Amino acid sequence: MAGRKGAAKPTIADVAALAGVSVSAVSKVVNGRGSISAPTRQRVLDAADKLRWSPSATAVALRGARTRAIAMVASRAPDVLAADPHFTVLIAGIERELAPADYGLLLHIVGEEPDAEERAYRRLAGERRVDGVILTESRVNDPRFQLLRDLRLPAVLVGEPWPEDAVPAVGAPGQDVGMKEAVTHLLGLGHRHFAYLAGPEDRVHTAYRRRVFEAALAEAGLRPGWMVTTDFTPQDAASATAALLGPGSASRPTAILYANDTMAIAGMYAARRLGYDVPGDVSVVGYDDLPMGDVVFPGLTTIGQDLTQLGRAAAAEMFRLLDVGRADETPLPALTPPRLVVRESTGRAPRD
Repeated sequence: MAGRKGAAKPTIADVAALAGVSVSAVSKVVNGRGSISAPTRQRVLDAADKLRWSPSATAVALRGARTRAIAMVASRAPDVLAADPHFTVLIAGIERELAPADYGLLLHIVGEEPDAEERAYRRLAGERRVDGVILTESRVNDPRFQLLRDLRLPAVLVGEPWPEDAVPAVGAPGQDVGMKEAVTHLLGLGHRHFAYLAGPEDRVHTAYRRRVFEAALAEAGLRPGWMVTTDFTPQDAASATAALLGPGSASRPTAILYANDTMAIAGMYAARRLGYDVPGDVSVVGYDDLPMGDVVFPGLTTIGQDLTQLGRAAAAEMFRLLDVGRADETPLPALTPPRLVVRESTGRAPRD
């Protein structure tokens, strides 16, 4: 019996014979390469388990075996990530696809120091620690795409790339729908004085959403309103909101849209500390439709996007690039456009 003391160690040929497949098929299963059906893969794994066989780690490395790991590098301070559940929900979606295929997610938090993210990618490639990279927060003329091509690391972007950038990407269709719906909703409530607290100006979604925001106001014959660039943190959102609504302001917005839900909730808190009622004096709209928006008071009106589904789609696209079959080969549900979710944080505009 295999594994008995003194017995010959089982070989890859033994596994192939027991599974009723070729040696090359066993090799493909071990290395995660090529197209192997799920039933065949399972037969190979069952045979290997029965024989208590595993490939030599050194031999696998020499053959260039897959690491069965995908990286995501976050170029943000740890405290910023801790305050933003956006990434937690996205990661949950990625893991829903990776885990059944015996893949893991390697998360690197590198902070915002110059070149920290580039160094992380070079280290990951040099040490052959991952098979590919999932990118977030597309930037204008993003340098990461060429870097990863040079490093021969497959990459998938969650979101829309800048038009000049060519990279496999997954994103919900109709990215302008949600922002336009939000502005239309507020216009219908009588608002004419708007502010938008956006993210950093080098982020692609900042540019796209700002364009839609300003175009929707222009269609209504209104000026762009207040445009504020932030670093995505609740602290920055609270400070910017206080500056917009503070006693030193000659005029103020009656409706404020935020780049994410965490910022919007911090903005509501800042407004209420200044004595403003939400939505009686100022209406607030977030972005993402995170679970917290439904439990705060007042409930947060927000632009909803399915981050879990985006994460699943990104992982599935990575498997396609790597030519790795998904554990569940049923098609993923289609991504849907961001849509407005109306709750209690928006109301009629106060009278001038």
